[in-house]
Amino acid sequence: MSAAVETIAPVLRMTEVVAGYHANDLVLDRVSIEVRPGKVTVVLGPNGSGKSTSLRVLAGFLEARSGSVTLGEDPLDGLPPAERLRRGVALLPQGRSVFPELGVHENLRLGAWALRRDRKKLDAAVAGVYERYPRLWPMRDRPAGSLSGGQARLLEFGRTLMLDPAVVLIDEPSVGLAPVVVDVVYDEIVRLKEDEGRTILLVDQNVAAAVDLADHVYTLAYGRNHLDGPRGEFTGRLDDLITQWLNL
Repeated sequence: MSAAVETIAPVLRMTEVVAGYHANDLVLDRVSIEVRPGKVTVVLGPNGSGKSTSLRVLAGFLEARSGSVTLGEDPLDGLPPAERLRRGVALLPQGRSVFPELGVHENLRLGAWALRRDRKKLDAAVAGVYERYPRLWPMRDRPAGSLSGGQARLLEFGRTLMLDPAVVLIDEPSVGLAPVVVDVVYDEIVRLKEDEGRTILLVDQNVAAAVDLADHVYTLAYGRNHLDGPRGEFTGRLDDLITQWLNL
């Protein structure tokens, strides 16, 4: 499971995107984000600023009302999540997303539903995840709902990587986890980038830890672009930013 290290992903962009969940509800107001190949791009902002909504638009779970989403030169607008996944864009959602009554093995197989008609490729993808996360192998027949928070998070990482995506969108990976498990999660994000060359877009409430991982940072406020720049422009001003968000 390392094809991404050999082929650098194209740039993933959302440009001037307007989006919301209801007719009179505007969450994103002309938001633009560029996810650079082989880098960790971080999106920060106060609650309700549109961070998670941006990921849902990029992954295809929410259609933009206007604006565009592109992968390289190819438009993604109108494509469902499954097709975007086939093109190499995967979303690791916030919170527990395992199917609790299904076993670990079945959860992994669902991550490669597109391969269901090719048993050889599907089995190879599952084997690759067990090789990557050997702790999951002894648990393969356990219901996913019986896993600890850290074990479930590993399963979610594994399921997200089943189709070997070049671009991984990660939404609040540390929510609800013990501090020692959070460290493991951030180490895994570093591994995705440094060892495998994957492109990462990270949304996280843990501002300092996220900036430490970042190559480039965007901040949103009121559903609009606020600031953006390389990590070095943010490392010395996090307290000021957080204070601003608390006063919004």
